[in-house]
Amino acid sequence: MSNVGKSLLTAALCRIFRQDGYSAAPFKSQNMALNSFITADGSEIGRAQAMQAEAAGLEPSVLMNPILLKPTTDVGSQVIVNGKVRGNMRAAEYFRHKKELIPDIMTAYNTLASQHDIIVIEGAGSAAELNLKADDIVNMGMARLADAPVLLVGDIDRGGIFAQLLGTLMLIEEEERARIKALVVNKFRGDRSIFQSGVDILEERGGVPVAGVVPYIKCDIEDEDSLSDKLGNRTSGGIIDIAVIRLPHISNYTDFDAFLQYDGVSVRYVSGYRELGEPDMIVIPGTKSTIADMRWLRESGLETAVKRAAAKGMPVFGICGGFQILGKKTADPGNSEGGGEIGCMGLLDCETVFSAEKHQTQTSGKFAQIGGVLSALSGLRFSGYEIHMGETSCGGSALTDCGGTFSGSVYGCYIHGIFDEPEVSAAVVRTLYERKGLRFGGEGIDRKAYKERQFDILADEVRSALDMELVYKILDRR
Repeated sequence: MSNVGKSLLTAALCRIFRQDGYSAAPFKSQNMALNSFITADGSEIGRAQAMQAEAAGLEPSVLMNPILLKPTTDVGSQVIVNGKVRGNMRAAEYFRHKKELIPDIMTAYNTLASQHDIIVIEGAGSAAELNLKADDIVNMGMARLADAPVLLVGDIDRGGIFAQLLGTLMLIEEEERARIKALVVNKFRGDRSIFQSGVDILEERGGVPVAGVVPYIKCDIEDEDSLSDKLGNRTSGGIIDIAVIRLPHISNYTDFDAFLQYDGVSVRYVSGYRELGEPDMIVIPGTKSTIADMRWLRESGLETAVKRAAAKGMPVFGICGGFQILGKKTADPGNSEGGGEIGCMGLLDCETVFSAEKHQTQTSGKFAQIGGVLSALSGLRFSGYEIHMGETSCGGSALTDCGGTFSGSVYGCYIHGIFDEPEVSAAVVRTLYERKGLRFGGEGIDRKAYKERQFDILADEVRSALDMELVYKILDRR
């Protein structure tokens, strides 16, 4: 099922194979997520596949995720094929046509497979979605297309591990069962020996070996989607409290993971004005539905709360859709994200008009000479990427040499990952400390080096839990 840990185990295996001297690459034929990434050639893929590529020591490529679905409503998504927008489709329409995308999938897979020793394919959701089975292109259907052996993963932390694994084996067809070479029990807490009888039951009734019981691993790896534990509302546990507004269509919330590296800094996601409290900084993140989420902010009372905080001089930072929300108005005349027009918060002197063309690019630059609370960012360099449908015209003062603007303590731009450079995140943290009359004694943390350490922690834990000799035998089809 979803959130059993497929994405992290894919990353772990990619890292382990790399450590063992192989060239390994991740692959997910179809991903549904609002967290996305822009590759060096301007293609849009799922953020999880970019993370897995980093674990493998590779540059993220559109070959790793040829189809990306970004939900725009409860029944429809923007369909991205080979990194470019194909259009918006309702679910029923997409299901009628998705098998037509198999040539795109196989071209990407075969090209990737020709470049690497091992491809680690990640499924999506459950391997036994009986109502979707006929047109499956991402789970057992993809395993069939690639003639791949399968590891079936279950999440013991959520309960029902026997129903998950044995139930899946019972529900799928004989040809599909033959592809499943081993089971993996994931997110185990406590004494592993206590579960030995459970392993015996799984192997006896399932007819395949258990490749390992993987513990609940404490490492800081980017999560894939809205099921992330990070999005749960938490009380501030840090000296510095950064509140991120959890928009209904929130995207790219990994933009703020850099702050989680710092001792004394907490990042929490809030969905109501009563939860907001008095943070040290408010962030409005990206969204796939700016107009709908602006309407939600107004109806929930959070718009008023954010405006009140900004009036008191609290720093407010908007990225992408959050940048648009902080402006005066957003219009979608071409129905790119649902259509309509709405007056926004009016905290920044800018207006946005949506168009059919999507802006997708990696970018780097530096902050302008800016004022307000975050003036310490002036002149600092950053790198990241932009991904948006709208074009925003701004008055007032420029935030960066790549666009964006600021007014007083309110800042906005389109650049995802703008906080990832150690000098940038440290400048923000230092400023917030100083506003409380405290001294920040730490230094900027190299985000790339930090992530490399986390990947090694993940790989070490998974390697010690899995029977890697069995995994290699499965690869060799022995």
